[in-house]
Amino acid sequence: MNADVIVIGAGIVGCSAALHLAEAGISTLVLEKGEISGEASGVNMGGLGGAGWGNSPSLQEHLTMGSLNVFKKLQNELGYDLEFRQSGSFTAVHNERQYTYAEQRVLEAQNNGFNLELISTYEARALEPELSPDILGYVYSHYRGQANPLKTTRAFGRAAIQAGVTIETDTEVIALTSLNKVWIVETNKGVHESDTIIIAAGAWSKALGKMVGAEIPIEPVVGQMWATEPVPPRVFGTIGSFESRFHWSEDLAAGVGSLPELTHSGSQRVTRHLYGRQRKSGEIIFGGDRRDVGFDKTIDDSGIEVNKGHATEILPLLTDLPIATTWSGLMPFSMDGHPIIGRLPHNENLFVATGLASSGFGRGPGAGMLIANFVVQGNAHPALKESDPARFTD
Repeated sequence: MNADVIVIGAGIVGCSAALHLAEAGISTLVLEKGEISGEASGVNMGGLGGAGWGNSPSLQEHLTMGSLNVFKKLQNELGYDLEFRQSGSFTAVHNERQYTYAEQRVLEAQNNGFNLELISTYEARALEPELSPDILGYVYSHYRGQANPLKTTRAFGRAAIQAGVTIETDTEVIALTSLNKVWIVETNKGVHESDTIIIAAGAWSKALGKMVGAEIPIEPVVGQMWATEPVPPRVFGTIGSFESRFHWSEDLAAGVGSLPELTHSGSQRVTRHLYGRQRKSGEIIFGGDRRDVGFDKTIDDSGIEVNKGHATEILPLLTDLPIATTWSGLMPFSMDGHPIIGRLPHNENLFVATGLASSGFGRGPGAGMLIANFVVQGNAHPALKESDPARFTD
C-alpha cells in the first residue's frame, strides 16, 4: 500500500499525527512493529497537562496545553472514554531548601502568566485529604490531569482509523531508502512507498534514523511502576515530589556527556523522582525511577521499594497497602533533554517526533499535531525552533 504520508510508530505521538493528517485530507499509513500503544504510551502513569499557556507560549506550552485540548476534544467532543479528568496536581515540598527554591520558581511562573500556587499543607489537605500533614507544602496546578494511557492511545488509533488512516500492526521497518524523491519503506510484510515519512518510534527512533544516515540522538531510559490492589476512591489528583526537580537544578554536571535528569548515575542513585495517581479502577499507582541501562526492562526491586517509601511519605495510607503488580517501559530521552520534533536535515520530506522523555503521554498529542501541521502546511510552527533536529548537525 502507498500513501501520501507514512508514520512509523503507533504510540500516542504517531497516532495523534496520523489523526491530524487524516483530518487535513492527507492519506496516511501507520506502520507499527507491535501493537497500538504496545510500548511506553500504554504503560506510563497517565499524567497530563501543564501550568497554563503563560504570557509568551513556548514549545512546552504547545505540547502540554495543546495536548490537554486534544484530550478534551477526544473525550468530550468525539465521545471516546479516556478516563480523562482535569484533576489538578500536588507536588510535595519536603524541606526548607526545596521550599525556598519552589517559592522562587512559582513566583517566576506567576510573573510569566502561569497558573501555579505554593500552598500550605492545610490548604492542600482540604483538596486532597489523604496527603500527609507532615509535608512542608505543595506546588499546586489545577491544569494538570490524568487519563488511562492504554485506553487513550488506542482511542487515538481508532479515531485515526475512523478518519481514514490505515494502521498495520506487527509490521517492522527493516529498511528505509529514498529514490527519485520517493521514500521506499521495506518491512517484514512487504514494501510501501510514500512522498513523506514521519518517524515517531519513541526509543527506537535512533535506529530508524541510522537507516538513512540521519542523527536522532535518542537513548532508551527505563522507567518502572507499581500498583496496589483496587481500593475505594481516596486519591483524586496526581501526586509528585519536588525532590528531584530541586536536585537537578543544583546538579550542574548533569547532562554533560550523559543523559540529563536521571535518578541514577550508573548503578548509583542520585535522587528520588515520583509521580502517581489512583486509577478509575481503584489501583493506586506510582513510579519515577529513570535508569540508563539500554533496552533492558528488568525490574529493579530496590528501586520499587525506594519509590514506595517516597510515595508513603506523602500518602501515609500506602503504609498498609502492599504492592500487587510492577511493570516497566522505555522512555525516549534526547541527549540535551529537549524534544526532537521537525524535519531531519539532508533528507527531503523526512520528519521526526520523539524525545519527549518521561512525559510523552501528556505531550504526545500536541507533538503529533505540530508535526502533522508542519507536513500539511510545509512550514514549521515557530515553537518548533526549540526542537529542530538540525541542532545536532555540524
